[in-house]
Amino acid sequence: MYPGQVSIREQMLMPRPAKPELKWVSVVGARPQFVKLAPVCRMIDAHNRQANAPHINHRIIHTGQHYDRELACVFFEQMQIPEPNYNLEVGSGSHGVQLARMLERLEPVLSAEHPDWVVVYGDTNSAAAAALLAARLKLPLAHVEAGCRSGDTEPEEQNRIVSDHLSNLLLAPSEDALENLRREGLSTENNPHKRRAVVTGDVMYDALLQNRGTAETYAERSLQHFGLSDRKYYVLTIHRAENTADPDRLREILSAVGSLDLPVLFPVHPRTRKFLDSIGLSLNGNIRPVAPLGYFEMIAMESHASAILTDSGGVQKEAFYLNVPCVTLRDTTEWPDTVAVGANCLAGRTAESIMAAVAERRPRHWSISAPYGDGRAAERIVSELLVSSRA
Repeated sequence: MYPGQVSIREQMLMPRPAKPELKWVSVVGARPQFVKLAPVCRMIDAHNRQANAPHINHRIIHTGQHYDRELACVFFEQMQIPEPNYNLEVGSGSHGVQLARMLERLEPVLSAEHPDWVVVYGDTNSAAAAALLAARLKLPLAHVEAGCRSGDTEPEEQNRIVSDHLSNLLLAPSEDALENLRREGLSTENNPHKRRAVVTGDVMYDALLQNRGTAETYAERSLQHFGLSDRKYYVLTIHRAENTADPDRLREILSAVGSLDLPVLFPVHPRTRKFLDSIGLSLNGNIRPVAPLGYFEMIAMESHASAILTDSGGVQKEAFYLNVPCVTLRDTTEWPDTVAVGANCLAGRTAESIMAAVAERRPRHWSISAPYGDGRAAERIVSELLVSSRA
């Protein structure tokens, strides 16, 4: 050995410099956010296994917006999402009450954690509350599913706009969403707010590709359990306030659906169940109400349906990816590409328009390639967060 040279054994015993650590906080609270979170968690785990990569300390805050097992715990279990570090247990309530609880309970957590990134997902009250607090606390904010616009004034649209306009990093699922950000002046890199907007693809597509095989193993058992046959039933979901809060509108939708030509599997959202009970509306005809389904069961039942009727943005995309025709029980959608290729029909909410939309048979294979990426959205999301952390 040369003078001053350290032996290999001594080198091995010497303390190694700790890898730099980044702290990211994901704020979620509802079913579609759990679905979007899962591939991001997988990609963070893959990144942390790299020898020389900075370690990402990923903290999960569950607001408790969806608080029953079928809409929360079962998704964490099935999709192998790490247990949340915090559960704020805000529960149900009006928009004002729910947002107030979130702001009150989330502020001390974000203040204490002081992360390098606050990451919000989609268009829920949980996303809007976290975005507001991140901006007030001057914490870097990233919005997964940025730029989606339906052009209406519903709560989800308000939450999207608030989250986008407060974010530092805008992670758009499609070119159409990026164009919306451009129109609102949010995509310029050299602006006073140091925003960055990029197309990553749709992380829900990642989730479906990663889990479709497992979900298919539930199909035969689920079909038998519900007494249904392949392609000989419809799936219905209703949860948006514009449909559930108006008794006459809800009655008309369910009357039309109940008179369709095939059985209708209806996993009933807790909010919808609450309104049904409050107005004393019974479900009859071909409608078969069931408790909310887990992710695997829901994907299995969607994939074998003749068509899907929904007011959910996430379910519209799942139908699109599964090549199942979709009838959207709204006048607008934040996913216009699904309509443009003939996969989705905006049926409105009248009995006549709903029945006409279901009767219109559409091809099960769409004519253009998927506009929402290639199933590597989570990889791009993590990469953009890392690049922006170093900027």
